[in-house]
Amino acid sequence: MADDAAVEDYPTEIEDNLNDFDSSLSSVQNMVQTLVSVSRSDRLLKLDPLEQAKLDLMSAYALNSMFWMYLVTQGVNPKDHPIKQELERIRTYMNKVKEITDRRKAAHIDKEAASRFVRNALWDADDKKRKDKTEHQQKGKHTKFTWS
Repeated sequence: MADDAAVEDYPTEIEDNLNDFDSSLSSVQNMVQTLVSVSRSDRLLKLDPLEQAKLDLMSAYALNSMFWMYLVTQGVNPKDHPIKQELERIRTYMNKVKEITDRRKAAHIDKEAASRFVRNALWDADDKKRKDKTEHQQKGKHTKFTWS
């Protein structure tokens, strides 16, 4: 009977959306419990400083996003709340970390190899004639070996 009363509290058209929301909320709860079950120091020992920063930023962003959703459920406009500036600040730091990560992944230029490519790509007709002439002159000079 309590189930019948609960069904009548909201329109039946949104029942699928509510079920999806409930399963998503359960998933978030499981992830948070997994994250909280391991001590922070144990987690950070296994990560390099850049990965630590990513984890901290992700955690801060997730918590602030959940607070944003809480404000919405309470009828508060989060766009007028300081949480908006906090999320923007975290996003700024996330972009900085992304730039650092991208710089690490960027290809490094081998200057010596690049100079060889450029030198060989720049073909000089006069230089080619000089090489051909030198090779032609060397062809006529053979050393004879005699068997004794």
